[in-house]
Amino acid sequence: MANTRVVAPSMVEQTCAILRERIRTGELPPGTRLRQEVLAEELGISRTPLREAMRLLAADGLVELEPNRGAVVTALSRESQVQFWTARLALEPAAARLGATTGERSALTAMAEAIAAQRSGDADGGFAANRAFHLALVRSAGNPHLDRFAESVWVQTVGTVIYAAQTTDAAQAAAYADAHEAILDAITAGDAELAERLTREHILASPVPD
Repeated sequence: MANTRVVAPSMVEQTCAILRERIRTGELPPGTRLRQEVLAEELGISRTPLREAMRLLAADGLVELEPNRGAVVTALSRESQVQFWTARLALEPAAARLGATTGERSALTAMAEAIAAQRSGDADGGFAANRAFHLALVRSAGNPHLDRFAESVWVQTVGTVIYAAQTTDAAQAAAYADAHEAILDAITAGDAELAERLTREHILASPVPD
């Protein structure tokens, strides 16, 4: 793990952010037991802020607090995958419609950069680029509340599992990039109805794997 040390004044928030990112990237995979003594020493903090950070992660569903056993990174389940997919289906098409009317330029730029990263052929970075595109899509709506919802959905490690199961070859990954580009074009053109429809169709075409 990276030798990242936490400093005051926001020890709980910083600790939570560090662990959240490690869970999101898979550095701490599902089922990993989070040993407080090891983490406290590594991060240079006491166990008090670490325990508070664990509670915040548990509230987000990222870890499970087991009585007398500490915290464990939440294991993936079929139900979790379905909920992740359904949340995206409810959120992202509506955000694309809003994005077509607000024209948040920095978000559109980020979407284009994510598509370029997808087309680069870096298989290891495929999920990161896919995630970056969809988070930027939501940001295009210009609503920070929607941004927080999207971050909460996409932080779940379950997204990595779904993406890996859906992109089994280079052609399929390229098709994702093509779909993303069509969505970006619709948002850039201000076509709200098309942007919403294409986003919905894109998610529906990538169902939760069996």
